[in-house]
Amino acid sequence: MKYTAEEIRAAMKNGELCAFYQPQYDSITSLVKSAEALVRWIKPDGEIVSPAHFIPVAEETDLIMEIDWYMAEQACKTLYKQNMMPQFPISVNFSRRHIREDNFAKKLTELVDQYDLPHPLFEVEITESAMVGEEEKLLDWIVSIRNAGFTVAIDDFGSGLSSLQFVKDVPADVLKIDKSLLSHNCENEKERIVLESIFTFAHRLHMKTVAEGVETREQLAFLRSCDCNKIQGYIFARPMPEEEYLSLCQLHQSVEEPTDILKLQSPASAINLLMEAVFRRYPLVIFTNLTKNTFYMMAYQNFSRTSCPSTGVFDDLIAHGKITMHPDDQEIFASTFERKKLINDYNNGIKEVRLVTRQMGDDGIYRRVETTDYFVKSNYSNDIIVITLCDNLPE
Repeated sequence: MKYTAEEIRAAMKNGELCAFYQPQYDSITSLVKSAEALVRWIKPDGEIVSPAHFIPVAEETDLIMEIDWYMAEQACKTLYKQNMMPQFPISVNFSRRHIREDNFAKKLTELVDQYDLPHPLFEVEITESAMVGEEEKLLDWIVSIRNAGFTVAIDDFGSGLSSLQFVKDVPADVLKIDKSLLSHNCENEKERIVLESIFTFAHRLHMKTVAEGVETREQLAFLRSCDCNKIQGYIFARPMPEEEYLSLCQLHQSVEEPTDILKLQSPASAINLLMEAVFRRYPLVIFTNLTKNTFYMMAYQNFSRTSCPSTGVFDDLIAHGKITMHPDDQEIFASTFERKKLINDYNNGIKEVRLVTRQMGDDGIYRRVETTDYFVKSNYSNDIIVITLCDNLPE
């Protein structure tokens, strides 16, 4: 059945629209950490109307904005009821129409402050599809929300034409992975590779991750191995009325948190911690495929030179590096890291190649730089892979 805008607005006025909450669980501890507010229409006779039967009509006009603000206040009321206990953050969906709404952040601030709630408890969700078009306005809108102390989540990531370039530029806090990416139950190799890549780049961008629509143990096990932060789906809980959600929160708040997260973290989490340490220690990290003569930089911070390509042909990278070296070091640098020579080193069983040279910085001063190439084996091909770590040495 398709409802009219007048019927929907009347239902909202009569309090028939209400918030159901789907909890989001820590992927490792399986404890409730947050929730998403989802609108439901409960008629006087008890019939529950699915959002699919009325939200599309609301989205045709600004009525959807009224529903969004209505739901935002319902979430604030629920959070207020938790004020005598630790509160879990709640996320609320907002239509892309709000991007053009005047003083959105100010209006949200006034609403949340009315209930005397810490701003980080309220999360604004906007779908991936809303990012198509009006990019500049969207970025300004998100910045204004985060400047007001609220968190922002990109919802349904992977459901459309995802732009990794744009996600990189969006200053969001959370990336919610759409359930369509779990359609093969994480048993398809290509699906696993795509998911692993998404979680890796989200971690590198310091974004928290939530997997939506998780229903099976196989999906949960794989997502844990990928260091997914939170799980949302039927495997843990369906959307539930406020009273049931508050009872669930009390139950999980009574469970003592593990004191040593190192004993519980996933393998991917341990790897990510290791990567953070490596990136902190070495300002320049390069991944190279010697077989395909390609490279890309994983990190490039506070190094002596900034005028260096971030990806491209490895032979060109070495040629570029050569001209930045001290004249007395140019030939040894080029010969040590010449691609065919490195391939020969690998075939001869050499594990690493190390060299100290003098490189001119952007300020025109030569500084001692240590470059180390480590040969590693890929699990997916026979290509010869090198990880390069560069460090500025003290004078």
